[in-house]
Amino acid sequence: MPLIDEELIKYLEDLSFISLSDEERGRIALDLKNIIAGMELLSALDTGDLPDSDLPGNNSRPFVNDLRKDEVKSSFPREEILGNAPEFGAGAFLVPRTVE
Repeated sequence: MPLIDEELIKYLEDLSFISLSDEERGRIALDLKNIIAGMELLSALDTGDLPDSDLPGNNSRPFVNDLRKDEVKSSFPREEILGNAPEFGAGAFLVPRTVE
């Protein structure tokens, strides 16, 4: 089992841009250990006798994606939609600039 220690938890904290209390670090370490133990338990199971899954993507049976017919329908009036916006202009929502 990989080593789950304080150094790893602080590293994950930095990666996640979060700040945890000592109590939270302890709970996270325990949770990670339990998750890894569960995954190791699953990895040890012999699944050779199990039939293929019926999930899409494994080609055990044909998968049909039933889509609705593409039809043009009327929408809400633009003015009604823009009326819900804090700011609008030129027929569009106005939002704060994100790139300078």
